[in-house]
Amino acid sequence: MTHDSEPYKIHQPPFYQPQADEVALYEAAYAARLPVMIKGPTGCGKSRFVEYMAWKLDRPLLTVACNEDMTASDLVGRFLLDPQGTRWQDGPLTLAARIGAICYLDEIVEARKDTTVVIHPLTDYRRTLPLDKKGELIQAHPDFQLVISFNPGYQSLMKDLKQSTKQRFAALEFDYADAATETAIVAQETGADADTCDKLVQIAHRARNLKGHGLEEGVSTRLLVYAAQLIVQGIAPRAAGRMALSRPITDDADIRDTLDNAIDTFFDV
Repeated sequence: MTHDSEPYKIHQPPFYQPQADEVALYEAAYAARLPVMIKGPTGCGKSRFVEYMAWKLDRPLLTVACNEDMTASDLVGRFLLDPQGTRWQDGPLTLAARIGAICYLDEIVEARKDTTVVIHPLTDYRRTLPLDKKGELIQAHPDFQLVISFNPGYQSLMKDLKQSTKQRFAALEFDYADAATETAIVAQETGADADTCDKLVQIAHRARNLKGHGLEEGVSTRLLVYAAQLIVQGIAPRAAGRMALSRPITDDADIRDTLDNAIDTFFDV
């Protein structure tokens, strides 16, 4: 069976603003076909970075949003009934291994531990994927690469990767960009003016200082983009800030008031 990789190619360059040497590091990891783990807070650009690198390397990309109900069959495939009987349907991990794609497992810690072990043979010298139900052993395409991501700050004892999994990956650590870079990112993504974007970023920095002091997570770059998009649509900055910055991240009245006061300070009209 042949598979066409073209539908999984990214043909338009995704906007990504490098923060350090992560592009060169990833290119080196891909050249060696090392599996890569990307760690960083929610909404800091991990997924966009993977999309950008897939485009830059001209490789197909299959992305899986992991969740606690995801089974090994969801990743590798299953037999399905059809009018002729049964047929095998590859899962995204199997398809990526066959066609030489980058397989990106987003928020891998959300998946059950008995599911994540299926990736182990693909992350060492074997580069194989056993399909036990089908009795097939897939040798990964030479261009295949596995990439996973997760948010270390959101972990608990119940949601962490096993050391036996972590030590199969090279790792890149992401964080929110510096203020000037983040302002430029929000402006580029939304078309909002630089002054508005700068104010939104300053609000985000105040919110991030509350992480661990009432907030589980700070305001992400993604939420800043949402706020700027609302402002571009004609929503008053204060209302946009409440809708996109304070209301999504907390239900605590005191924390919400603190964030609302910061929004009012920067957008005083």
